[in-house]
Amino acid sequence: MELFARMFDSYVGLLSLGVILFMLGMLFWFYKFFTKKIAEEDQARNNKT
Repeated sequence: MELFARMFDSYVGLLSLGVILFMLGMLFWFYKFFTKKIAEEDQARNNKT
């Protein structure tokens, strides 16, 4: 529990939390981006043949 108290009480803890949330957001965005591109490529490949 002390870990959470330190994270929300200090400036460095808030920056760390921001970086963690940003990286999770990037993970979600890249997952959606790559799955969309793979689906588009598969559809283009299927239409070509």
